Amino acid sequence: MAGDGYQLIDGVVGAADCCRLRRIAGLSPRSEEAALIGLPNSFHGVHIISNGAVVGMGRIIGDGACCFQLCDIAVDPAHQGRGLGTRIVAALMAYLRAHAPAAGAYVSLIADGDARFLYARFGFVATAPVSIGMALNL
Repeated sequence: MAGDGYQLIDGVVGAADCCRLRRIAGLSPRSEEAALIGLPNSFHGVHIISNGAVVGMGRIIGDGACCFQLCDIAVDPAHQGRGLGTRIVAALMAYLRAHAPAAGAYVSLIADGDARFLYARFGFVATAPVSIGMALNL
């Protein structure tokens, strides 16, 4: 990312930045209280800084061996269209390839809208009709 003003940092963002980015990027909102509990339980995370501000993030959750999920992938709309989402997913996938077991790890995600095209570039495929993603918001 040298020369473009963006710096990729290994590490999960703080709760306030996570909640802010989720909100402005159009992801479902999370409370700061929930983020304070959940974020430290991440398997790995990355974020992107520009001029001292967090402008992008993503993280991996999972059991560390069998199942992983990419989540909280968000880029500030003022910084979208510059390949930052691709950088985030590439960094997360590189980490998984280096730290997940060589065979048998299942990596999933929920792709909102056109984000499916980004994830497809990394080998993700739709699971339907064999399996259907399901969710429940409490």
